[in-house]
Amino acid sequence: MKKWIAFGLSAALTFSFAAAASAQQKTKLTVYTALENDQLAPFKQAIEKGVPDVEISWVRDSTGVITARFLAEKDNPRADMVMGLAASSLLMFETAGLLEEYKPKGADELKEIFRDQKAPYTYTGMDAYLGVVCYNTAEGAKIDTKTPTSWQDLLKPAFKGKIVMPHPASSGTGYLMVAGWLQGMGEEAGWKFMDGLHENIAAYLHSGSAPCVQAAKGERVVGLALDMRGASEKTKGAPLDVVIPKEGTGWEMEATAIVRGTKNLEAAKKVADWGATKAASELYSKSYAIVAYPGVSNIPPNYPANAEQGMIKNDLSWMAANRDRILAEWSKRYESKAAPKN
Repeated sequence: MKKWIAFGLSAALTFSFAAAASAQQKTKLTVYTALENDQLAPFKQAIEKGVPDVEISWVRDSTGVITARFLAEKDNPRADMVMGLAASSLLMFETAGLLEEYKPKGADELKEIFRDQKAPYTYTGMDAYLGVVCYNTAEGAKIDTKTPTSWQDLLKPAFKGKIVMPHPASSGTGYLMVAGWLQGMGEEAGWKFMDGLHENIAAYLHSGSAPCVQAAKGERVVGLALDMRGASEKTKGAPLDVVIPKEGTGWEMEATAIVRGTKNLEAAKKVADWGATKAASELYSKSYAIVAYPGVSNIPPNYPANAEQGMIKNDLSWMAANRDRILAEWSKRYESKAAPKN
């Protein structure tokens, strides 16, 4: 009996040591992200299943906040990777020499727009998101307006104080819309349009989704917001028309990159490789209609049928290079209607 007890204790200790050793072998990666809060747990689970020897530790905030934080830490980077952040932000990091040059295995199989277009190769796209108009038909009828089909429709006097949109300094959705207007209309016409739009704006909100949520609740007539939020709110029963104006709309992509100088480079490369797989795009498609891997699609109900056709010709490098200048000018003109930050 004593032999069996001794054997059992020995086996238990061996198992415990093996489990401890296995845990110690995991590499902890600090990943900066602007993914939505409800995406964090599923992404962590999927990454750690696909790359069993890593442990993901998220640092999450809005696009603008994460971008500012990362740049502020440029002399002493605290992240190993960036994932689920606007590609234009990553291009700013690349220009500052803060990203590792690395092309993930399988990246060549992705749609061309999701691959870094210029050397050095530092980021890989995950999914794309667009700016849309969320128009509350019930509230619009009260002020005798119709569903906007053009950006210029939003300048009508009937919409005065009835429109909300994301603040471009704190929301990636807000910035992609501003950059889309400046690229699509030309800078002079784009600023003139925004001057007119500002007259009808009630507030600039610090979220890419909140404007559509407010429109869905009838608190506003129009919310300029994220495409997927528009489809979601309409599917929940809100009296919304989700519109991509006929001139086309700005867009951005979420992307992944490795931070230069990380002490966990090999582990980070494995996660970047996973990010370019079909399985990863299938995860992305649970949150976005347009993803990197060809053939992966999960179009939600009430998503605009002309979405991909409505994406303007977008120069992400221009968005990155001109971000500070554009935001400074935007703030000088329109900051007076910024909503208070929580």
